[in-house]
Parts: sequence; structure tokens; C-alpha cells
Amino acid sequence: MKIFVTGGAGYIGSHIVSALGEQGHEVMVYDDLKTGHRDALLAGTLVVGDLGDGELLRKTLLSFKPDAVMHFAAFIQVGESVLKPMKYYNNNSANTVRLLETMTDLGIRNFIFSSTAAVYGDPQSTPIDEDAPVKPINPYGSSKAFIEQVLRDLSLAGNLRYVSLRYFNAAGADPLSRIGERHDPETHLIPLILKAAKGEREQVSINGTDYPTPDGTCVRDYIHVMDLADAHILALEYLMHGGKSEVFNCGYGHGYSVREVMNVARAVTGINLPVKETRRREGDSPVLVAGTSKIRRVLNWKPRYDDLNYIVKTAWEWEKKL
Repeated sequence: MKIFVTGGAGYIGSHIVSALGEQGHEVMVYDDLKTGHRDALLAGTLVVGDLGDGELLRKTLLSFKPDAVMHFAAFIQVGESVLKPMKYYNNNSANTVRLLETMTDLGIRNFIFSSTAAVYGDPQSTPIDEDAPVKPINPYGSSKAFIEQVLRDLSLAGNLRYVSLRYFNAAGADPLSRIGERHDPETHLIPLILKAAKGEREQVSINGTDYPTPDGTCVRDYIHVMDLADAHILALEYLMHGGKSEVFNCGYGHGYSVREVMNVARAVTGINLPVKETRRREGDSPVLVAGTSKIRRVLNWKPRYDDLNYIVKTAWEWEKKL
């Protein structure tokens, strides 16, 4: 199939592009390279473009004529979204609406959306199922929740069918260490820990030690990025075989605290990491763990890398190459 991938030069997007290429799909990546990396593309053709450039977007889609669009082009920093909400609403919401409008105008009907567990906000119970209330507590989550509502409305109107994948915490790297996580600035826990292990950071910060969790630090459901890639391939096959519009959580159904992740990183690297305990970060939920029965049942998703040691190991092998 012909797949149009926005943000395909970024962390998650590049792993999905690699998986699509290995499956034999024809891939066109549309990325402005502001946060993505040209050398992260292991497959496909790159068009350097911004979603805000409606004319280029339309021209590119019209010439490529994709069977489906996968959309990863978004800002992802929770803390920054609190400080700069308009940046997130302009890119994550307004630019995605522009993409969807162009798609529907051109008759492109299949859409896979990179969503987030942040749409759930501070859930009342865990694991979180897909029918849990959508109550985001930061602009990042709100910008994604808004698009999910737009997708529901477009689907009901018969304009498209979609799968929205609500990621929990994507982590790890390509098992062959060809690509991996590379943000600037880096805000995700595992690469921050590993940069400290390399000596690139003086210490690792624990943002809040008084959460209502067993050890006082936030608990997250970490999913290996290659299992996430498999979920996207299955979602694509589901849509192309006539599946109805759906929302799926992407996680393993169990979580690890910040302290637990740090202990695993110490074991993997053999380095005793310096730690600084700081106050809570605005917009963080104490616990985010996925309910995963739906994606396993409907898409027959069977994760291969549900092992925090393996996740950290692949991230460490990649980090040492940087």
C-alpha cells in the first residue's frame, strides 16, 4: 500500500516508517525536520514540509495518492504545553484539522492518529480502559483530545475511518541500534537517565516524591517502540480490511515507578546514577497504566518486548552510539 506519514523522521514515526518499509509498503514521509532527523529514515521518500503550508501539503497528497495517512507530527512535552499552550493548539490541533480537511477534500479515507494517554488526565482508577472519561489536565492532552472529537465527528459524517492509538510511555530503540530516541531538549525519563550514565548530565531529577504511589514517584506504563510499531501495522491492516473507527490503548497493562526505572538503568549500565529530588512537575498524573484487553482482542496484538530490562538495554545501546 501507499502510506503517507507525517512526522516520520521523529522518534516514533521513524520506527513505524522502518516497519512499513520492511513490510513492503510504499512510504512518503512529510516532515519539517524541526525535531525530526533526516538520517532516521530507513525507508520511504522524504518531502520536507510543514503542515501549516496548506498548498504544499495538498500538492504532495494529490501527487502521491496514499491509501492511508499516519499522523505523528506533534509537539509532545507536557511541561512546555503548560507554559506555551498556543504552540500546542496551533500545531497539534489546528494543523491536524488542516491535514484532515485536505484529506477529506481529496477523498483519502483512512487515518491512523498518534494520540496519548494524556487525554485521560488524572484517572479515577487504573488500569485505564478506552471508555474511561476523557479529562485532560494539560494543553498537550487537550490538543489531542480535541482531534479525537474531530475524528469522531468526521467518521459519523462518513468522511473517513480512523484508528486512534493512545500511547502510554514509548521507550527503547530499534534492536539493531539503527535508530532511537533523539529529542532536543530531551524530556523523557529513560534517555535522561542514560545521558546521566554517559556523563552528559550531572544528575537525574525525580520530579515529585510525594505522589500517592508505593514509593512516592510517578508510575508509568512503558511500551517498547517496536511493539508500538507492530500496533500501527495491525491498525493499518484493520482499517484496510474494512474495520470501523476505533480507539485503542497502547501499553502493557502494568507500570513502573521512576525509582524502579532508575534501578533497572543502574543494573543495565553498571553505573551508579546521581539523583536530585525536586518538586512535582505541573500537569503530571500520579499513575498512568493501560488497559490493553481491547487492542489484544480486536487487533490480535501480541507484544514481543514486554520487559523493562530489554527496553532500557536497547535504549542504552542506541544512546552509546550517539
